[in-house]
Amino acid sequence: MSVKHALLALLARGESNTYQLRKDFLETTGQSWPLNIGQVYSTLQRLERDGLVSRGEKQPSQDGNSETEPFSLTEDGREELLKWWFTPVDREKPARSELVMKLALAASTPGVDVAKIVQTQRRNTMNALRDFTRLKVSATSSPAELPWQLVIENHIFMAEAELRWLDQIEGLVAAHQNGAAANAVSTTDTTALIERLSEVKK
Repeated sequence: MSVKHALLALLARGESNTYQLRKDFLETTGQSWPLNIGQVYSTLQRLERDGLVSRGEKQPSQDGNSETEPFSLTEDGREELLKWWFTPVDREKPARSELVMKLALAASTPGVDVAKIVQTQRRNTMNALRDFTRLKVSATSSPAELPWQLVIENHIFMAEAELRWLDQIEGLVAAHQNGAAANAVSTTDTTALIERLSEVKK
């Protein structure tokens, strides 16, 4: 996910400071993606360096105990954001998945029970799917909750897809194990036949 473009999108609503941007980001995404204040600040610094945002004069914070610096979009920032809105997400470079990597390594490592790993992950994903579904049911039709609902729908579809994928993996593993067992039996039978033929020749 691009923190850079997320901050540009939030600033398109109006000028804002570091703490408010983080708060708005977490509210918009339903806190699905952690974002610490250091990430926000360092990203804003890079955006300012690249001429995509500008920094305003320091202002007293709401509690009056400190000062904040408001940031706003520049024209270059608006152009960059517009370009991002209509640039498709590149699916030719899929995000790295720890689960895919784990199962690929397990399948190629002798002695690892891949089926058990799949079953353990399936239980976890099903629990997550139930939680996401409960959140969806509790949502209201308020326009303010639309961004959060979009995030929840994505989580639900991703969990459902992962469960289907795990079913496929379980079938592939079982087929591979059955094939390996059949091959081992075939090899044993062939070896025994060769030995018997050798005895006949003697």
